Amino acid sequence: MKISIERAALLKAVAQAQSVVERRNTIPILANVLIEADGDQVQFRATDLDIEVVDKAPAQVERAGATTVAATTLHEIVRKLPDGALVSLTADNATGRLTVEAGRSNFSLATLPREDFPVMASSEYQSNFSAKAAVLRRLFDKSKFAISTEETRYYLNGVYMHIADSEDGRALRCVATDGHRLARIDAGLPIGAEDMPGVIVPRKTVGELRKLLDDDDMDIAVSVSESKIRFATPDITLTSKVIDGTFPDYTRVIPVANTRRLEVDATEFAQAVDRVATVSSERSRAVKLQLDEDKLVLSVNAPDSGAAEEELAVAYGDERLEIGFNAKYLLEIASQVDRENAVFLFNSSGDPTLMREGTDQSAVYVVMPMRV
Repeated sequence: MKISIERAALLKAVAQAQSVVERRNTIPILANVLIEADGDQVQFRATDLDIEVVDKAPAQVERAGATTVAATTLHEIVRKLPDGALVSLTADNATGRLTVEAGRSNFSLATLPREDFPVMASSEYQSNFSAKAAVLRRLFDKSKFAISTEETRYYLNGVYMHIADSEDGRALRCVATDGHRLARIDAGLPIGAEDMPGVIVPRKTVGELRKLLDDDDMDIAVSVSESKIRFATPDITLTSKVIDGTFPDYTRVIPVANTRRLEVDATEFAQAVDRVATVSSERSRAVKLQLDEDKLVLSVNAPDSGAAEEELAVAYGDERLEIGFNAKYLLEIASQVDRENAVFLFNSSGDPTLMREGTDQSAVYVVMPMRV
């Protein structure tokens, strides 16, 4: 195999591949990226056996062929090469080496046989549809903060993507929860997605997927089966196993009878929470909200480090209420608000609180209170 490729194109492809590779590997081949050159393009394939990413890039292919080389090493080399460089990759199967040349730089890297590289078995997908990158980015970006990191409840270690009934009809919905907070985000149902099985997309896959979604107008081809999900652009294909488990009935924890309504400027609220939480002890990070007629007082009382209080002008016309929350959870939820105002709906100091973005019904957040 012998190819010449622009450094920028090579860096983009190798960066996507190496981020999938696990740092600590007991199987040497999984630390490698599979490079396959044919026609006028080269493709880079990496996997951790749960996720597989394939990235295509244009190249001058002098000699077609394939080899595998350490993904992180290749990425580091390419990253440090000068901008605009033309990089030459030459694989010699006889010596088991890949030569990387650019200008006066020359590297010789050990390779492993391409036959040893595991390729994820292709799946029969039950549902195939297309969605704009901006739509998928909103669904996953606004829900991923609530993904659980508790390994024992593995079925919560991802975003539950499924079809659901919303106020505006059938919707493509993403839900994540860790038992303390919950995010439920809806988007219009794409054509062809009607029969999509509900799947739990793992945390790592959600992180990798984010890199495909920067171009708002890009159409992403989505394919879903009971065991796998695939996201594809013309250049990159990301295939992932889904979490084999049952997502709990999240509708039971979304309160419907909360009547005490608080409307507050989302940015002001987030900044005020951040300021008063500065003095709280790391462990509890509890912030108390005192609600009265058009007034909100945020306070923290940490006996070992101090106390803080801040008052905000808000729209609130119900009876007086005192309720406490984990500051980190409040900040994460407030930072999801794209609109000017955040609307909180309370019941009592011991019940879950609902938050929406202004009048938008397509994004709903729930946060559990804590004693303060």
